[in-house]
Amino acid sequence: MEDSLQKEVVLRTNGLSKKFGKRWAAKDLNLEVHRGDVFCFLGPNGAGKSTTIRMILTLLIPTAGSIEMFGMDLHKNRSAVLSRVCGIVEKPDFYLYLSAYKNLEILGSMTRRIEKEKIMEALEVVGLKARAFEKVKTYSHGMKQRLGIAQALLTRPELIILDEPTTGLDPQGTKEVRELIRKLSRDREMTIFLSSHLLSEVELVATRMAVINRGELIAQGSVSELLGKEVTEYTIEVSPLDRAVELIGKLPSVEVLSAQNGKIEARIEPGHSSELNRFLITQHIEVSSLSPHRTLEDFFLKITEGTSEI
Repeated sequence: MEDSLQKEVVLRTNGLSKKFGKRWAAKDLNLEVHRGDVFCFLGPNGAGKSTTIRMILTLLIPTAGSIEMFGMDLHKNRSAVLSRVCGIVEKPDFYLYLSAYKNLEILGSMTRRIEKEKIMEALEVVGLKARAFEKVKTYSHGMKQRLGIAQALLTRPELIILDEPTTGLDPQGTKEVRELIRKLSRDREMTIFLSSHLLSEVELVATRMAVINRGELIAQGSVSELLGKEVTEYTIEVSPLDRAVELIGKLPSVEVLSAQNGKIEARIEPGHSSELNRFLITQHIEVSSLSPHRTLEDFFLKITEGTSEI
């Protein structure tokens, strides 16, 4: 059953393109997102990620190409398709002088009447139930971002689309949003499509990914397939440090190089970084970050076989 779910395509773009004047912001994109994916749309700022997301959410009209969701043509079945999708583009906006609960009550009522239990459930999922009746103006940027995801959950979407969800967040806010994405995928079995320019973020949360640069698709596939082709050194921020070192020492795929000040420097064999992250979490180790010693630019150079223009 799980294999069939994995193979079901919930989002597919065919030759999707958008031209502004003489510039192609997106050109001939063929993306494929499977049910249950945490799919990361990766690329540097200005690569065309937001333009593509706006076309998928029908906020922009494509110059060429088509979009299918749940096996239906998006533009022929817009209402039916988008009722099963929720997207957050840029930062979510709220009435700052009202409580989180009241905001969700008002915003939810724009589409249908939302029961109090459903609002509180959504707030609980994103970790804001305890502050449900506090004014949003007292919330941090990260809390507002999670509140935006709570708003998305009110309609019980099958696909959530997030455009750079951790941009502008401090490390704690980034961690909270990242953990929420994992939770929605794991516990709610939601399909999540998120854009990012951070390679380290991809390795921590994504199962599959696509790489875009200058509007064109460079690579697409599983994270382990695309990123795990050679041994790579990582910096891993963990707590407690000693216990993490002890556990990692038992893994044949990982070599600890050093450990101090809450950070482990380690060499990880191809395809095992996500496995290591999951293992530490199941052993109740807090993983703040797992960052490869390479840049997004290095990765582009590698997958484009050494070309100097990316």
